[in-house]
Amino acid sequence: MTLLLAIVVFSCVFVACQTAPQDQSWTEDVVSYSGFQLWSATPRNKTEREFLLKIRQDYELEVWRESRSDNRPVDLLISPDFQTELKLRLADAQIPYEVKIADMQTEINNENPNITDSGTEFENRFTTRFKRYMAAFISFIPGHKMDWNSYHRVDDIYGYLNYLADTYPRLVQLVSVGSSYEGRPLYVVRISSSSSGTKPAIWIDGGIHAREWISPAVATYIIQQLVEVADNERLLRNVDWYIMPVMNPDGYEYTHVNNRLWRKTRSMTGSRCRGADPNRNFGYQWGGKGTSRDKCSEIYHGSNAFSEPETRAVSNFISGKANQIQVYLTLHSYGQYLLIPWGYAVEYPADYNEMRDLAKAAASKFRRYKYTVGNSADLLYPAAGGSDDWAKSIGIKYSYTVELADTGRHGFILPASFIQPVCEDFFPALEVFVDKVATIKV
Repeated sequence: MTLLLAIVVFSCVFVACQTAPQDQSWTEDVVSYSGFQLWSATPRNKTEREFLLKIRQDYELEVWRESRSDNRPVDLLISPDFQTELKLRLADAQIPYEVKIADMQTEINNENPNITDSGTEFENRFTTRFKRYMAAFISFIPGHKMDWNSYHRVDDIYGYLNYLADTYPRLVQLVSVGSSYEGRPLYVVRISSSSSGTKPAIWIDGGIHAREWISPAVATYIIQQLVEVADNERLLRNVDWYIMPVMNPDGYEYTHVNNRLWRKTRSMTGSRCRGADPNRNFGYQWGGKGTSRDKCSEIYHGSNAFSEPETRAVSNFISGKANQIQVYLTLHSYGQYLLIPWGYAVEYPADYNEMRDLAKAAASKFRRYKYTVGNSADLLYPAAGGSDDWAKSIGIKYSYTVELADTGRHGFILPASFIQPVCEDFFPALEVFVDKVATIKV
């Protein structure tokens, strides 16, 4: 019996190997951030802001959080090679700074303890690859592995979406809107108490930026609450939902296997550097401020608007439902902001005050985490080609970017113990958007 089971499992794993997405993560090195630190420097005037900008450029530092105004922190990832020199330079300039994360790799290792492997690097990578293929086999077994106590891989998330579609066929429709660069399906979950599709709708997406793990976690939690919690039925009476928990599945998977801090897609660019920033790749004010032509830049905007299959598929799907979708929410991290277009420059849409009032009403529902509401480019920095600007430009009136927790203590490496509190704090705010959308006729 044991031998038979082993043969069945091996056969299923073999099939999974043949059908798994064709990425190259297995052959690439795992990036270690041992000795890297996250520094938070606080410029107090224009001179100090310009000094920090020069340091960033001189040392080609990765910026985790920018600031356009005085007394707001700038978060920088500092290589061990530069730490001694930069301490001296900041001390000479008398710019205050704080070491938020003393060793980035230790923070990464402790982020998701429920699924952290032990052993040598090769053993861990073999286990990771074996788990990926086993996930394909397990997907044939009823049930799912999803919870909100740890961060989950793409296979777990997709397995849960398929489970919901199979279990609640009158409520959930799983729609593949296209394929990623590496061939993974791009799934949107439609949640509706009717089949007509004539009700106003809310769109939510997560995982545009691969390293922002809290984003898909919150998106899947919202799906779970809408589908599996009967007390939330009122949120479905007058509104349909379109939720895409992982817009950039290739990048997200890469952060679990090779480079925890990867941000972009995984497309080939014709250079040694891969991927484009999908949130600079949407076709409104594409190529403007806050983007780069440099293919190795974290904010590379792509070869043209919608050059990435992920952004192209999403834009095609949303464009076809732009008259129905009344609210667009794109989930990011970090900083705790509810951001309003326009993001390409410090410009304000004609209905900015109305958008701000709705966002403030939503933010008032938060109890554990406090969110700042305002214009994207004004509060943070100009960034052209963003998905929220594009959604607004095609007529989706209430388009927002949500920067989830925290405010910088952990940054992108938010421990899994924060998932449940962040999700539970965020969900009640959706009722504000539902009440607004329910009054709109489509």
